[in-house]
Amino acid sequence: MIGDGTSYSEGAAYGTDQSKPLYSPYSVYGEQGPESLFKADNAEYIARKKAILAETKKRIQKMPAYAQKKKWFEVTDELSRYMYETRGAIKYLATSVQQREAAAEFFKAIEEVGNSARLKKQDECLAAIDKSLKTLDALTAKL
Repeated sequence: MIGDGTSYSEGAAYGTDQSKPLYSPYSVYGEQGPESLFKADNAEYIARKKAILAETKKRIQKMPAYAQKKKWFEVTDELSRYMYETRGAIKYLATSVQQREAAAEFFKAIEEVGNSARLKKQDECLAAIDKSLKTLDALTAKL
């Protein structure tokens, strides 16, 4: 019923072959602790997240040229290509209430860029791009 305790995960039932208790009976991973490889306050990991924000700023700075030439696909493509990583990096780095509020403002500005580009509204798109740059700068100053 429990499985063969001498075999590894494929023949063992719900982690009975593991040396330490598991996070859940359906996971092969143990609980996070001091010996875990992932450490949330690791300087290297934080630097990688901040590098994502620097790349995001470069990509947003390309958007006004696309919007002025009415290359709407380029604007939306630039958003969908990298903003998923941006959102994850910001959510990881924003820990205080002020940082989370600044993050929310940035997310709203980016959504305005995407919506105005999809609706092909040039003036609104350019204004939203400018707003997204300002809100990103305000956010990175708080991080």
